[in-house]
Amino acid sequence: MPEPYRPATPILDLGDGFFDPVTPARFPKHILRFRNDRWSERVGLGGLDRSGWENHFAKFEPLEDNLPTPLALRYHGHQFGSYNPNLGDGRGFLFAQLRSGDRLLDLGTKGSGRTPWSRGGDGRLTLKGGVREVLATEMLEAVGVNTSKTFSLFETGEALMRGDEPSPTRSSVLVRLNHSHIRFGSFQRLAYATDVPRLRKLLDFTLEQHFPGITTPLEFLREVTLRSARLCASFMIAGFVHGVLNSDNMNVTGESFDYGPYRFLPRYDADFTAAYFDHEGLYSFGRQPEAILRNVVRLGESLRPLEPADLTSAIAEYEPALGEAVRVKFLERLGIASSSVDEDAATTGAAFDFLEESAVGYDRFFFDWQGGGASEVRAHEGPAGKHYRGPAFLAFRRALDRHAPAKLELLETAYFKGENPCSLLIEEIEEIWRAIATRDDWAPFEAKIAAIRAMSDRV
Repeated sequence: MPEPYRPATPILDLGDGFFDPVTPARFPKHILRFRNDRWSERVGLGGLDRSGWENHFAKFEPLEDNLPTPLALRYHGHQFGSYNPNLGDGRGFLFAQLRSGDRLLDLGTKGSGRTPWSRGGDGRLTLKGGVREVLATEMLEAVGVNTSKTFSLFETGEALMRGDEPSPTRSSVLVRLNHSHIRFGSFQRLAYATDVPRLRKLLDFTLEQHFPGITTPLEFLREVTLRSARLCASFMIAGFVHGVLNSDNMNVTGESFDYGPYRFLPRYDADFTAAYFDHEGLYSFGRQPEAILRNVVRLGESLRPLEPADLTSAIAEYEPALGEAVRVKFLERLGIASSSVDEDAATTGAAFDFLEESAVGYDRFFFDWQGGGASEVRAHEGPAGKHYRGPAFLAFRRALDRHAPAKLELLETAYFKGENPCSLLIEEIEEIWRAIATRDDWAPFEAKIAAIRAMSDRV
């Protein structure tokens, strides 16, 4: 059943020093390109008609009993290894807060205009960027990654100049649903300013709103460490490369958000890099675990003024938690039951040894071997059957015998009876965008979302 709309504005309790009231941009056009009816129903906004949706999510008229004006949040962050004290919401803002169940949720924007933190930028979002973010969040949600949800996307009728894509290009404004907008960099900013009272206030607010039952900085850091490890594991099993894992792009609730130069793996490659400007491969697929750990360490450094105890014990839990989460999520995606910790680890290791050696597609592998040995004939007779041979594969295949199928009935669904997995490789994204850019044809975009959701519903 649809949930009721439950407005909440606890962010205002933080008061001065955490955000700046801003005025939304005014756009020449408001063409609705995506509306997330699934999530709007869950947060009590499914009853908005077309005009109401446009008024709130393109014109940014306040929601009833909610924030009277949007707020650009302040934060710092480490970007590609260097500390940047000149950050903050530069093309987005916190538009509204609401409650769903016992959770506080935020509605934030991307491309909604200039703020005090725009650093000379125009505060806009390209339509291609908006389309890419919709696709990213839909796919990540479908494969079990804790991600923000794209709530709304409007095309806005402006011509934007960009250096990394053909210009002028079309513009958009996006609204995303998050569990929190409190970033690692929110704490870094206050520690950098040695503003201990506000640092304490931010921690108290965060614990009250998002971590009930936790009372100390050490406990908070431990929980953020565990959530970050689980998020990283879900990236690795999904074959996802975020591209820009700066500390300002990580929030304390362990939810991924803000998708710029992301990629999904064509095949296993630890050196695969998403961002064309990441020349050193700092955020390559295989280095994401260390990148996220560095950010956790940065958060721990920011909490030192509040905690006399040694915080390293909390951070030390990252690697064991990551290993455990990788094993669990691997078994879940492959659709096989746990055997024992050691045997689960051996099977996971054998699978990645095979994937590293093989040229088989990453999504194809999980699709072909859904249910483990129960898919033997199906995998060998499929389009990638020629890849399933050799010593590395045989080691993986022997390991599968230790695991029963977790949900054998999935093999009878239309999805797994099909020939190909649902993927989201860069070539397909570019083809979807080409149809929009050259013919204003949104059918491939809509079909892809339908295919992703069909996969999710059946898996």
